[in-house]
Amino acid sequence: MKLRIFVIAAVAAACASHTEAQKIDPVRWKLELEPSAAAPGAEILGRLTASLEGDWHVYSLTTPRPPIATTITLAENPALGAPKVYQPKPQRKMDPNFGSETETFGGTVVFLLSIPVRPDAAAGEVEVTAQVRYQACDDKMCLPPVRRSASAALRIDPAAKAAPPAIPAGYVLFEPADKRGGVSAPASAPPPPPPPPPAASGAQGFGPFLAVAFGFGLAAIFTPCVFPMIPITMSFFLNRESATRGQTVFQAALFALGIIVLFTSLGLLTTAVLGPFGVVQLGSNPWVNGFIALVFSVFAFSLLGAFEITIPSSVLTRLDRASQGGGVAGTLLMGLTFSLTSFACVGPFVGTLLAASVQSGGWRPAFGMLAFATGLASPFFLLALFPSLLRRMPRSGGWLARVKVVLGFIILAAALKYFSNIDQVMQWNLLTRERFLSAWVVLFALPGLYLFGLLPLEGVKAGEKLGVARLLIGMAFLVFSLSLVPGMFGARLGEVDAFVPAPSAHSPGRAAEPGGLEWMKNQYDAALAKAREQNKLLFVSFTGYACTNCHWMKANMFTRPEVAAVLRDFILLELYTDGADDASERNQKLQQERFSTIAIPYYALMDGDGKVIATFAGATRDARQFLEFLSRRSAAG
Repeated sequence: MKLRIFVIAAVAAACASHTEAQKIDPVRWKLELEPSAAAPGAEILGRLTASLEGDWHVYSLTTPRPPIATTITLAENPALGAPKVYQPKPQRKMDPNFGSETETFGGTVVFLLSIPVRPDAAAGEVEVTAQVRYQACDDKMCLPPVRRSASAALRIDPAAKAAPPAIPAGYVLFEPADKRGGVSAPASAPPPPPPPPPAASGAQGFGPFLAVAFGFGLAAIFTPCVFPMIPITMSFFLNRESATRGQTVFQAALFALGIIVLFTSLGLLTTAVLGPFGVVQLGSNPWVNGFIALVFSVFAFSLLGAFEITIPSSVLTRLDRASQGGGVAGTLLMGLTFSLTSFACVGPFVGTLLAASVQSGGWRPAFGMLAFATGLASPFFLLALFPSLLRRMPRSGGWLARVKVVLGFIILAAALKYFSNIDQVMQWNLLTRERFLSAWVVLFALPGLYLFGLLPLEGVKAGEKLGVARLLIGMAFLVFSLSLVPGMFGARLGEVDAFVPAPSAHSPGRAAEPGGLEWMKNQYDAALAKAREQNKLLFVSFTGYACTNCHWMKANMFTRPEVAAVLRDFILLELYTDGADDASERNQKLQQERFSTIAIPYYALMDGDGKVIATFAGATRDARQFLEFLSRRSAAG
């Protein structure tokens, strides 16, 4: 079923420009010819101007994937030859929609076409039509690629005289990879993928995501597999005979590079296998969530001491022998060997980051692993620069074992979240909000009880003195655990609500929410009829069972007093698009046809006849911004 949904969305995106669903187009195109009259065999200059509204931008002719590069061709005309296309210098910067560097044009941009008139062209008027295929985006969302055309009249006159076109400085000739039928073709014209989600739909912006990934790398240092290896590894560099300080720093940098290469390659492999759009499409896939949940469970039970995850000794022995050879290759291999031996403890951090990348899409797996590996490798390089810091490091001991056990409980709670995603998407209703929170109450209470010495697991000895740090951390776990209990009885949990199942419906097709809001579920036609009957506007929420931002908006934005007061004036409708049922498939098709996107969350105001009044893409924490959207009464443009 999910595969069918994906195929429908991809085909709809590719054909969006040929349907009436494409109602949003922030780009206007105009073609002007210089001169307007030319003799057979002459060459004229076409100025193709794109005027973009607001913060919208289009991509250059040469931008690398994943965005859709702009392509410019001429409609076939027996009087004209293949044109040469020139573009000005684009702006190159990090694109939040794709998590990679792209080339864009905003505001007003002029493309130049050097168009030859065929020597055998007959005298008279001809229409010159430039055809453009492009994708428009802003910092919040992207529209599916569309095709547009602009035309201008050319008079072919044997008596006309004109100089060859002069291309201004700063313009670069676009070299197409091939030519078909005398018409310029783009260097690469990949099939259009489904439109990416708005940047606001991600759990975080790209910068905060990298900061979290780097922080995970630093946190992984304080695990039993990594921390004890720091002084051992550094002694290998610092105690080498006849090694200068510069050589020591260089060897440590190579060792760190080996760590970075391994983990970044893992991120690149994830993106290469799934593709930047495949990653985000699989975010709510039950099989993917099941795989992540099983991997997390294996890591969790390993950290809790049920068994030990080890890399085959033959692999490690072979790498260790290779690293003994010294030199650049040997030190790099030593870094790779260290990464593999530490994977039993580092794996949960890696799995969490890759899982977050699957939910957010783009090139985040690669960049996330790069940031993570940089954080993990940083102490080796810094200690080579400042070897005196080695003497100040805390010694290994029971605290490392305690970190391992506590991490096991946390990873087990994360695994339950992904099992819950499956349950919600498949609508089994096995992990209800009450059952899920009951499990989390136990899983977050256990680390506190363990740190207090009440659970006989590794790292805690009977009669051992309880330190202040253990006491405070244990109390924090118990307080958090107890704070979840009210959520089992309908209370809101703030930020935590984004990660737990929503309250159950009180009647079929309808759910009452805190704040007196009443929602209809997957009943589009009935909601329109009700809006007409009560002469009210319809508030449509395109949402998802496994969408954390959707849950956050419903639990924290919609229930704010000032927002809830406005929402009560609407007929409220939820349309789930990520389920495995026919209703989700219909809802996703409706969203694609009416709004040219499949990203969630996505909100629309409509009247009883289905006319769209306003739309709002993505999540927001700014109540004023959302209220401005709710107060709009003019047709969205």
